[in-house]
Amino acid sequence: MKKIVDKLITRKETIATMESCTGGGIANAITNIPGASEIIKFSAVTYSNEYKIKMGVNASTIDTYSVYSKEVACEMSKEISLFANSTYGVGVTGKIDREDPNNLRGDVNTIFVSIYNSNLDNYITKKIELPLLSRNECKEIIIEAIKKLLLSILE
Repeated sequence: MKKIVDKLITRKETIATMESCTGGGIANAITNIPGASEIIKFSAVTYSNEYKIKMGVNASTIDTYSVYSKEVACEMSKEISLFANSTYGVGVTGKIDREDPNNLRGDVNTIFVSIYNSNLDNYITKKIELPLLSRNECKEIIIEAIKKLLLSILE
């Protein structure tokens, strides 16, 4: 994560996150790095559909594709970028190790990540299939995958 923070500082770019299943883990990893306050101004943990919608995700997108979808991850990444006026927005959604009684559609241990670049108005997406591990181990896998994706974008 230090490389990511350093690259963003050098480039005078910023990042914001809207996280669901990672519970703020990405923002935590960023803010563990000295100087992170220069590049991250806001992040949100939106576990419920209600708060995804309050943060700008379209309810019809959730209804059409499921809250656990690439389409919702893309809206999460763009909306958090717009809200925070950041260069990049990261959106992550998915079910880790259990069914969600409020959202039955979508496969367990399938995670959708989107990184929105406001300068280019485009998205980089990734689907992550998690192994049967503990919830904490799964979160670490997701965060590592997002780090790799961010580094590939910034290089």
